[in-house]
Amino acid sequence: MNGSIALAGRIGRYAAGVVLLQALAVAGCDRSPAPAPAPTAAPTPASIARPAGPERLVLAFGDSLYAGYGLDRGQSLPDAIEAKLRGAGVNATIVNAGVSGDTSAAGRQRLAFALDNLKRKPDLVLLGLGGNDVLRQISPAETRANMTAMLAELDRRGIPVLLTGMKAPPNLGPDYVAQFDAIWPDLAARYRNTLYPFILDGVIGDPALMQADRVHPNVRGVARIADRVTPLVQERLKAAPSIAG
Repeated sequence: MNGSIALAGRIGRYAAGVVLLQALAVAGCDRSPAPAPAPTAAPTPASIARPAGPERLVLAFGDSLYAGYGLDRGQSLPDAIEAKLRGAGVNATIVNAGVSGDTSAAGRQRLAFALDNLKRKPDLVLLGLGGNDVLRQISPAETRANMTAMLAELDRRGIPVLLTGMKAPPNLGPDYVAQFDAIWPDLAARYRNTLYPFILDGVIGDPALMQADRVHPNVRGVARIADRVTPLVQERLKAAPSIAG
């Protein structure tokens, strides 16, 4: 979602963005409020698996939902997923390349640079863009073209992808919603990617899981998302051997 654009001098656009993102709770989340996460007892040393095996390198490439807007260092979604993977014994390192305010066009421009500056080819890319496109009401055709270009580049490089999708609020009209929401399942099928359909599913609309701006998840919200996304990451990493090289 748009963090820096929303709060860095564009107050009017921010207000509109909040309204749109609140509507996403109707468009893509559970109709009933999500229950607050149950307290988790501190794990004992015996319950934590020690990371083993070859290092798995994952690139988290997205916007403020990956960057950890409004959170302390180490509290972002990529951090939470990495911690859960390592706690499960997966020797994974996630490089956080989330940039607050990025549209799909901005991501398209910097993807190759981000990949080329990793220490090696990643075993998996988490790709999460599109929220700022819908806030700006960018044409779904443009968003689709940008997402297609990024997935084509990753496919060309032989890098598996886990897409974390986005949904448009219903107040943008049925035509826009239908065109926008179809982008992620269509491209996931086309490029044989794993898809988590809506990154804020079960979180947006619940004040206990969102920051005061009602746009970005708080630490508890991030934990909720990580609980749902991490098994998909783990499954995808297990599906193929390391592609280091």
